[in-house]
Amino acid sequence: MTPREIVAELDKYVVGQAKAKRAVAIALRNRYRRQRLPPELREEVAPKNILMIGPTGVGKTEIARRLARLAQSPFLKIEASKFTEVGYVGRDVESMIRDLAEIAVKMVREEREIEVHDKARRAAEERLLDLLLPPGAPATGRSELTNPGGFGDASTEADMARDQQSTTRERLREQLQAGKLDGKTVELETRDRSMPSFELIQGSSMEEIGVNLRDMMPGMFQGRTRTRRMPVSDAFDYLTQEEAQKLIDMDAVSRAAIRRVEDAGIIFLDEIDKIAGREGAQGPDVSREGVQRDILPIVEGTTVNTKFGMVRTDHILFIAAGAFHVSKPSDLIPELQGRFPIRVELEPLGRDDFVRILTEPKNALIKQYLALMGTEDLRLEFTPQAIERIAELATFVNERTENIGARRLHTVLERLLDEVSFHAPELGGQSVTVDAPYVDRMLADIAKSDDLSRYIL
Repeated sequence: MTPREIVAELDKYVVGQAKAKRAVAIALRNRYRRQRLPPELREEVAPKNILMIGPTGVGKTEIARRLARLAQSPFLKIEASKFTEVGYVGRDVESMIRDLAEIAVKMVREEREIEVHDKARRAAEERLLDLLLPPGAPATGRSELTNPGGFGDASTEADMARDQQSTTRERLREQLQAGKLDGKTVELETRDRSMPSFELIQGSSMEEIGVNLRDMMPGMFQGRTRTRRMPVSDAFDYLTQEEAQKLIDMDAVSRAAIRRVEDAGIIFLDEIDKIAGREGAQGPDVSREGVQRDILPIVEGTTVNTKFGMVRTDHILFIAAGAFHVSKPSDLIPELQGRFPIRVELEPLGRDDFVRILTEPKNALIKQYLALMGTEDLRLEFTPQAIERIAELATFVNERTENIGARRLHTVLERLLDEVSFHAPELGGQSVTVDAPYVDRMLADIAKSDDLSRYIL
């Protein structure tokens, strides 16, 4: 996709923020450009990481998440404040790369499962037919005793039995495919997938211990088999999944996942402003500068050991975001600042933006509530004046209390539709119109009172 097409796709879900959309579109296109370079030059081109600056609820996370879906890239969102110096509190910074590798393996495995789905279903069907109609024992030397002359009567009987069994099996296959056997139960040997428990030293992890327990004690991780009775439909799903696992080469999946992480991975580092600043040694608090120095090698480019193999972070795209109300980007250590060359400021959202957010995106809140009430056979309608009034009230409450951006619309709408949602099952087949007077009746008193709006909206 060209940058213009990427921005157009993001516009379907995120209102406004043109600068941020342009920045991420260019960053995504640069990945495609890098892949087309000669190998020796490709390694030298580093990703241009992005720093998004803006208040909460303006679309920072949504832009990054939608971008990852467009690119079908492994995506991880994590708060920078979770990371601290190793051994104190929080998590080791390398865990984000391990988590990203897990996500990539899951993505690749699901793609492989789709590829082998038809073959796995055919194999599962054969296994299920064997359970429903066990193959008969072949006729053996007894026919020679009963038919010493060898006139072929016994062999004819055996052929007839095989033909009859084949006919019965095909008839069962037709019934199985038509869903007529779903209520029938079968006995199936299943394998428990429970993992044995181990007591680890506090502050350590499997990777830090450096011992691959699966290789040392393979028998412990195979799981015990037990016979279970289950409906044919459940047995078919279980067998299909089991056959798909046999057809998938997990080593190839791991290699493909690592390549995808290294070339297309996206990590969204939220709340980076919470670790900005340099403090003295006063108090027991964790050093924020120390957290920055822990994160720095990952962003600069290093190699992390995961259970799927070594992962290089040189070409992973990092998108950092923060409100920077108290601190500012220049409070980050210089080395980390230099690793985020693209900086975009996201605009606060106002009344007109809220009107668009309520109606324009594919996943607009109004559309969601109409669909939810539709499940109760209740027709919900919003007049344009009601939508404008909701946007005005959300803006007003944001200005008077805490500005939480578009998230305020969730609290306002939930409060507005509280009565309708509660009585919806009894209102099936009816129609409810939400107009401006209805909005005022439900919300005006709360919006006017600072104390009520602070706690309720």
